[in-house]
Amino acid sequence: MSAADYRARIERLNPGLNAFVDLASNASGTGLAWGVKSNIAVKGLPLTAGCEAYRRRVADQDAPIIDRIRRSGGGVLGTVNMHEGALGATTDNEAYGRTYNPWDKSLTPGGSSGGSGAAVAAGLCDVALGTDTMGSVRIPAAYCGVQGHKPTTGLVADAGVVPLSTTLDHVGPLARTVDTLWRAMHVLSDWGAEESLTPAKLNDLRFGIWDGSGAVNLSSAVARGIVRAVSLVEGQGVKTETLEPPVYEYSRSRRAGLLVSEVEGALEHGVTADGPRPEGLSDTFYSLLHWGVSQPEDKVKAAYDHIADVHRASAGVWDRFDYILAPTAPQEAFVFTEPAPANQADFTAWADFARLPATALYTGLSKDGRPLSVQLIGPEGQDRETLRVAAALEDLFGRPPMPPGYEW
Repeated sequence: MSAADYRARIERLNPGLNAFVDLASNASGTGLAWGVKSNIAVKGLPLTAGCEAYRRRVADQDAPIIDRIRRSGGGVLGTVNMHEGALGATTDNEAYGRTYNPWDKSLTPGGSSGGSGAAVAAGLCDVALGTDTMGSVRIPAAYCGVQGHKPTTGLVADAGVVPLSTTLDHVGPLARTVDTLWRAMHVLSDWGAEESLTPAKLNDLRFGIWDGSGAVNLSSAVARGIVRAVSLVEGQGVKTETLEPPVYEYSRSRRAGLLVSEVEGALEHGVTADGPRPEGLSDTFYSLLHWGVSQPEDKVKAAYDHIADVHRASAGVWDRFDYILAPTAPQEAFVFTEPAPANQADFTAWADFARLPATALYTGLSKDGRPLSVQLIGPEGQDRETLRVAAALEDLFGRPPMPPGYEW
C-alpha cells in the first residue's frame, strides 16, 4: 500500500482506535510505511513521550533512526500513542486518550507501546517503532496479535529517544510478519544491504522451554498455548528441555527493573525527592518517579547489581541451548476495568536485563478470541539468526490474521 492509501485508512479507522496521535504532512516514500512511538523525535511533530508536560514541544530534527528510515525510502506516517512516559502497561493515557485493542475495544493493547501494537494490528502502517524497557515492544505485540522484535542492546541507536531508562531501553519494530521485521531491522541497524530472509531449519536445534515452572501464574489459554507451541516445534525435530534463567528471580527482578526505571525516569523528567513537582505530569506517573528517586542509595545499588548479575549469568545458558521459547506474557490482553497484572513482564524483562534479542510471535487465538503469543529469545548479538528461526516458527504457527472489521 502507498502512504496515501495508509493515510486514508488512518483517517477512516483511527478515530475508533486512537492509535495515531499526530500525522505527518508528507509521508511519501517508496519503502515501508512507518508509525513512530511518540517518544521518538520526528522533525516537525510533537515529541511528547505521552506526557501533557511536553504537549507543545516539537522535534527540531529527526532521531538518527528516523533519518535511516527516510534514507531507506521509507515514509513516516506520524506518531502513535503510548503510556505516559513509557512507564505503564495499558496505554490508557490521561492526556492523549485511551488506545483500544483492535481485537476488542474493551481490551488494552498493552503498554507502553500500545499505539504501535494497535496501529500494526489494524493495518494502519507496515511497521511501527516501539521502545522496550521490560517488555514494552513484545507485550503490545502479544496483546494485539502481531510480531515484535526487541534487539540486542546497542544494535539500534537510541539517540533522539526520550528515555525512561537509559540502562534498559531498547528501540524495536512491530509488524504483521517476521519478513517485515527483518526488513525493518536492516533499516534500523548496520546490517548493510538488505538480503532476503531465509527461514532457518529447525531440526536438531536445542530449545530451552521456559514456562515459569508454576512460579508464574499463567492463564489457562497461555498455558495451553505454550504446550501447543512446544509440541509443534518438537514435531519439527527440535530438542527441548525445561529451564529457568539463572539468577533471575521473578519478584526481585520485577522490583529491580521498576526501581531502575523510576530512578532514571525521574532524572529525565526533573523529579527529585524533595524538590518542587514538575508541571504536566499525571499524579500516577509523578508518584512512581518520586517513589523511585526517594529510595535509599543501597537499595538502588542492589537493583543495578542484580540486573548486572542477570546479564553475566545469562552467558551460561547458551552452553545447553541454541534458543529459548517462552510465553510472551503470562496472560492475554485484559480489559481496561481490571487492574494491570503485576506479572506482565515476568517473561519479557529477562531479555532486557540480559541484553538478548527476543521476538514475540503470534500463535493463535484463545477460545474467546484474544491473541496468544510466545517469544523466541536468542544469544546476545544473534539477531539475524534469531529472526531466521522466528520466520520458521511463523511458518509453523501461522501468520497473524486481521482482526474482524479491519480486513483489507
